[in-house]
Parts: sequence; C-alpha cells; structure tokens
Amino acid sequence: MSRKLFGTDGVRGQANSWPMTADMALRLGAAAGRYFRQDKQEHRVVIGKDTRLSGYMLEYALTAGFTSTGMNVFLLGPVPTPAIGYLTHSLRADVGVMISASHNPASDNGIKLFGPDGYKLSDEAEDAIEKLLNEGVTASAPQHIGRARRVDDARGRYVEYAKTTFPKRRRLDGLRIVVDCAHGAAYRTAPEVLWELGAEVIPMGVEPDGFNINLNCGSTRPEAAARKVLETRADLGICLDGDADRVVLIDEQGRVADGDQLMALIATRWAQEGRLAGNALVATVMSNLGLERHLNAQGIGLKRTPVGDRHVVEAMRAGGHNLGGEQSGHIVMTDYATTGDGLIGALQFLAAMVETGQQASELAQVFAPVPQQLINVRFAKGKAPLKTDLVQTAMAEAEKELGQNGRLLIRESGTEPLIRVMAEALDPGLLDRVMDKVVGAVRKES
Repeated sequence: MSRKLFGTDGVRGQANSWPMTADMALRLGAAAGRYFRQDKQEHRVVIGKDTRLSGYMLEYALTAGFTSTGMNVFLLGPVPTPAIGYLTHSLRADVGVMISASHNPASDNGIKLFGPDGYKLSDEAEDAIEKLLNEGVTASAPQHIGRARRVDDARGRYVEYAKTTFPKRRRLDGLRIVVDCAHGAAYRTAPEVLWELGAEVIPMGVEPDGFNINLNCGSTRPEAAARKVLETRADLGICLDGDADRVVLIDEQGRVADGDQLMALIATRWAQEGRLAGNALVATVMSNLGLERHLNAQGIGLKRTPVGDRHVVEAMRAGGHNLGGEQSGHIVMTDYATTGDGLIGALQFLAAMVETGQQASELAQVFAPVPQQLINVRFAKGKAPLKTDLVQTAMAEAEKELGQNGRLLIRESGTEPLIRVMAEALDPGLLDRVMDKVVGAVRKES
C-alpha cells in the first residue's frame, strides 16, 4: 500500500487544504482512536498544539473523531512537541497528538502521532491507521462516546520536568540569556524554566497572534536574536522553532552555533563522563564532515541516518544509543526525552557553561566545519526535478569532480515542495563551482 497521507513527519500541508482540513482531521482522529481502542477499557489521548490559528480547527476536529470512537481526550493547549512525548507517557495515555508544522510558516499545519511510550509512531502503525481511515470507522454506541477535558497545568508539568534535566544544586545565577521562542509553543515554557533556574531572561518571540509563528524569528531566522545578544551584552542566545523541538545557539559575540556544534559538545562531555551509550553519536547525512572528524579524533563513533529526527530516533533505539540529532537543531537525548527537545538541549549547553566557567564562545565552536553550502529550491506542483536528465547529469558530474575531497547530497523535502541541495568540499572554490552547476540545473527543471 502506498502511503498517501502520512509523510516523513506525520501529516502536514497548508491549513484548510487537503490533507489539513477539519474533515480529514476528524477522520484521522476516528481512525487513530479505533486503532488504539481495541477493548472496552478506558483509553486516553492527549492533544497539544502550537500557536497557529488553524490549531483550533484541527484540535476540535480531532477531539470529535477520537471521542466518537470512545477515547477520552485530554486537551493540553499550546505546549512544545517534546512535552507531548513526556505527557503521553506520564498520563498513561494510549496515544499523543501534536498539532504543529514545526518551523513552517503559519499558513501550514501538521499532525504528529505518538505511541503510549512517548515515541513517534512506526511506519507500520501509521499504515494501519491510514488503512482504517480509507476504509471508514464505525462509531461507538451512544453510551460509549468519550469525554474531553482541559488539563490546565500541562505546561507547568513540563516546566518542572525540564528543570530536573539540569544538574542538581546548579543554578543559572549571573547569566543573562536571550531566548527567542518564535511566537510558538514554548513562548511561556522556555522563559519560565530559565527564570526559575536563576537566569536573567530577555524573551523574544513571545507574543503569538496566530499568524506570526516563525516569522523572521526562531531557529530558522536567528539574526534578530543575535543582534539582541550583542545589544544587551547577553551571555547566550537560545533560538527555538515553532514547536520547540529544535534549537540553535548564539554565543556572546553574536555567532550562531548549529546542532552539529551542540551535539559535538554534548557527545564529548558525555563520553568523558562515561555516559555516552555505545560511545557513538547518531546524526543524519546532513551533519558536517568536520563533526565526524572531531568525533573520530576523540575515539567516538558517528552513525549516519537519512534526514529526519524520526530516522535518528529509530537508529538510536535499535543501537542502544542515547544521543543523536540533526544539524538543524533537533537534539535527541533519550535519557531525558523521546524526541528532539530544543529547551533541554540548551540546558545541556548551559550546564557546561556553569560547570566549566567558560563563555559560550569557548564552548560553541567545538570543531572547524568543512565548508558546506545548503540551498533550497522550490519547485512547482507537478514537477519532479530530481528525475530529469539535466539534473541527473549535473549530479553525476559534480560527484566526479568532488571525488574524495567532498560530498554531495540532494533530496526532496518530506514536508515542503523543496529540493534541498547540500555539498561539502575542502576547497571553497570547488564547492562554489559544484553548487552553481547542480543548483542551476535544479532551478531550470523546477
């Protein structure tokens, strides 16, 4: 069966257009409810969302679908995606739902499903739910319809948990921190955690209006936060995305550190402390070659996966590893969370600052990256640039030219109509030539 509804990270698309319609959300809720409710005992689902206007529509439609199959619904309101993983397990729910399109603009939305263990559903589970959706689901008898209720302290529960991941008896006293919440799901959570740990907090992106999530802010646009760090002489800048499952950091000099640098720091520290499971980090093919060289020099392994934090988590669980992530800022630490957690990742960096007494600039540049370029090319509906002879020829010529001195990765995004072209080369001039050739071919066919 071809999977038409679920993509690489749940269901995602433009709000009020297929598949992100109220009708589809209702049917998806009913199908997921029927899949998880296999007997007459009480079954629960927790539903959270980010701050997009369309979240209301999808939240109520999903609630209708789940309750129609006898599931009791716990509505959490705006919470980070990692809070769903945590609270699904904590509340003994059968399934968790996060309504979010992560770093995408407000016009998009998405639905991510989590199992009772707090991890994202497997392909097999999603296939089964999609099959039920297509076949239709029989509603429960009137006396078995589920109930729905709001959980008013959901954010507070996650705040308290996040603080437990910071070293005991340590505080953030004396540190001035800029935190950009992207007008998203962590707009209250992240500043609260940092303030309660003792930091002086300078919040940004904490005035969501339903339309401004990720708009010129957050982890994908850290420029404003970098300026604020310099303006306020802050010790660190933390930039989250719309659902707070990824993070990039800004040191006191205004320089941005991506997920590769943060993973390098955490992996090195954990290995020294004897707590890096399997003595290896799991990262995707997008992670910089400089990261791999740094880890190898420390005697630490690097296991690469396809792009997507889901693939990272699957490889971590299969190999018994406790640290993984993506260059984009998904940092997965299964000792603490079941999915990427931007805030807890930032707390690990802050722990290093507190324990070593070093400035962010001394900790955030762990390795020298190999020159790398990443360019996204948007393509029109109905186009398939990667299948054309022009692009295939350009790719083959580029890979031959790079040889052993670099690498090329080109792929279609699983969440947007984009072709992502990434190349690395020790020679910056060679890198420019290769990217010009391949990106030019992709644009002609898009």
